[in-house]
Amino acid sequence: MAAQIIDGKAVAEAIRGELAADIAALRERHGVTPGLATVLVGEDPGSVSYVTGKNKACATIGIRSFHHHLPADVSEDYLLKLVGELNANPEVHGVLVQLPLPKQIDERKVIHAIDPDKDVDGFHPVNVGRLMIGEEIFPPCTPAGIIELLHRSATPLAGADVVVVGRSNLVGKPVAVMLLQKRAGANATVTICHTGTRDLAVHTRRAEVLIVAAGRVGAITGDMIRPGATVIDVGVNRIGITASGKAKLVGDVDFAAASEVAGKITPVPGGVGPMTIAMLLKNTVHAARLRLA
Repeated sequence: MAAQIIDGKAVAEAIRGELAADIAALRERHGVTPGLATVLVGEDPGSVSYVTGKNKACATIGIRSFHHHLPADVSEDYLLKLVGELNANPEVHGVLVQLPLPKQIDERKVIHAIDPDKDVDGFHPVNVGRLMIGEEIFPPCTPAGIIELLHRSATPLAGADVVVVGRSNLVGKPVAVMLLQKRAGANATVTICHTGTRDLAVHTRRAEVLIVAAGRVGAITGDMIRPGATVIDVGVNRIGITASGKAKLVGDVDFAAASEVAGKITPVPGGVGPMTIAMLLKNTVHAARLRLA
């Protein structure tokens, strides 16, 4: 039997609807409109597309956008000054500097400069620490989107055997920490696998929930999946051009083979991807509520 598809587009749309109602209530009761500042440096096509998508999503649900598009040769001092101004602006509740940045700018300095209470990406060391001890204010968006997909697809997590393939600071490590927390909606037993893991398939075949963020096409094949498992494919790999001239996207999992074994699975595109922006919007609305408090 083919696996049930976990539709990230549909879940993201539902979340946007919920947030639109929350934003309307904030505006009506408190006169507050959540505001998100985005900073884009240069003309990287992927970054331009991603930031444009974020700002469009803000407009659809009533979040104010404060967009700053800087030239690729901008100085580090100028960018840090701009971040300081956004930190001090009471109409800006969330600050997001799109990565990667040009070589003349130290990304760590920029991330550290963002006010942790406006760090809606969840990258500041203060927020990473909060995440580690289970007191996160702004969980990183892609891991938060994965957790949301698991919850809304009614995937049991308490006591579940979860295997995460990938140990990046953006996805693998934070999603493992979130699933480990001793609380409702988590409390899983988590194994992190990576390029140094011996006999990867031994681990993936026992996983009730398999989260794959390896960054490699075909990293997980059908015979590496436990029958009935829930598979979350975080990978986005461009392998060619479609008939319409667009880049062909595939994940890290062999979707066709995995679909015949898994119980539930996310597609690429249309799975985890749409959730990242949805959770960014959610963090921004939460930041506005925190400012009220």
